[in-house]
This record gives sequence, C-alpha cells and structure tokens, in this order.
Amino acid sequence: MNLFTLAQNLAPQQTLSEVAGYLAKSQNPYIKKAFVHTFAKAYNIDLAEYERGDLDDYESFNDFFTRELKDGMRPIDETTDGIACPADGKISQIGAITNGQLIQAKGRDYDVGQLLADFELGKAFVDGSFATIYLAPTNYHRVHMPFDGTLVATRYVPGTLFSVNNTTAENVPDLFARNERLVCEFDTAFGRACVVLVGAMIVAGIESVATGAIKRTPYIQHRTHDIMLKKGDELGRFYLGSTAIIVLPKSANAIWSDEFVHGKTVVMGQRIGQFAKS
Repeated sequence: MNLFTLAQNLAPQQTLSEVAGYLAKSQNPYIKKAFVHTFAKAYNIDLAEYERGDLDDYESFNDFFTRELKDGMRPIDETTDGIACPADGKISQIGAITNGQLIQAKGRDYDVGQLLADFELGKAFVDGSFATIYLAPTNYHRVHMPFDGTLVATRYVPGTLFSVNNTTAENVPDLFARNERLVCEFDTAFGRACVVLVGAMIVAGIESVATGAIKRTPYIQHRTHDIMLKKGDELGRFYLGSTAIIVLPKSANAIWSDEFVHGKTVVMGQRIGQFAKS
C-alpha cells in the first residue's frame, strides 16, 4: 500500500464528503464564487462547450459541476448495434467477465456479484463483458445510456469513499465493489444489463433520473422502476469525479473496439463497441 492509499484509509472519508457536499450545494454567493472560480482556474475549465458560458451563471458549485452541454456537443452513436460511451473520461478497464471476475487493474480482479451487491444477479453476467469509464474532475459529469433499455431497479449500496483514480485502483482490493455506488438494472433486447455509478473520495453525491439525489444511508436502498430510456438519454450524474461501469451479459455478444484500451480518452455518445449478431 502506497502513502496515497494509506492516507485515504486514515482519512475520515464520510465526514470529508459530507462537508464537501454541504459547501458544494450552498448558494451563498461568497461560498459559491470561491468554489466555482477557484476550481475553474485550477483545472482550466473551458465553458465553450456548455450551455451557460459565464461562471457566475451557476447557482452553486454542484450546479456548476453538473453543467449541461450545448445541444449537439456530444453526438450519440446512431447505429442500431452500437454501444455508446456513457460518459466523458478515460477507459479504466474493458473486456470480458471471466469466471465472474472483472478486471480492476493489472493483477487485481473483483467479483461481479459483489459489485452489484446481488450474487444471484451476478450469475446472469458470467462470461459477459464490461467497460469501466473513469471521470476526472474536469470532465462533463452526467452519465448517459449506452444502449436502449427499461430501467427496472436501482440499488444504492453504502460503502467506502476511496479515490477511483488509477493509483488507487492498483492498490485497493475490490475498490469498485467496496465504494459507495448506485446499481441501475435494465431489461434490454439482449437480456438484463447494468450500469453502475461508483462514488469516490469527496464526491458530494450521486443521483439518477429515477431516484433524484440519493440520500446516504448505512443500509442498501432498493427501488423498482419502469422507465424506458433510449441510448444517449441522461441516466444520472455525479458531484465530483467518479466512475461508471457498463455490465453486459454473454447474450449481448458485445465486441469492444480495439482502440479502446486502458487510458484511452473517450467522450459521451461515441461508439465504443457493438452488439454482434448471434
């Protein structure tokens, strides 16, 4: 374990995130301006792609962080068999689910049933495939649908709040299956599929179109839904950097494009793979 990971173990993760959340949602003009302007300067945020182009147009840091794009800035893949990238960011890992295990980092695997907090559901993804997208603090922070599907359930799973960057992924076992997360389950033309929104250190919250902002609890929150979403529709959003994981069954016959490997920069809506015909 390196010093960065050790520091995260020792840090009061929940308290830091709660304080960050309180400040991030504040509409106090002094707090808002300090956070928004400092963050924008530190990360050289360019608002040219976004609907609101002035830093003072945002009501809070959360409002700024989940800023909406201008229409047409992220064309959605229109092919019938294409899998669209759910978010701006970088490919963390991508590939096959082997013996029920997903790759977290080189030499580190974790169990799909543990990720989904449902080992019975996890059996549906044996020999399936997955793609993990890391969203840095500078990225557009809304998560969109990678395929057409009916949202049938969401499951909020409380957990730790480690950073989800590459250094932590290499050093913390079962990182994505330990961190706080929201599991979204879908009925699709190829069977049951999931998109998992994973929280991280100082992430002030996760929300989805079905649940609104999730209230943190020490217990799992399971809700059922019946919401049809098309590829490219907004699914949810993060308040600070995090990770989105697509989990597909073997019946999807997913083939990921060769160019999308660890570290590859991606944008929401672009085609990262396809559903091959049986």
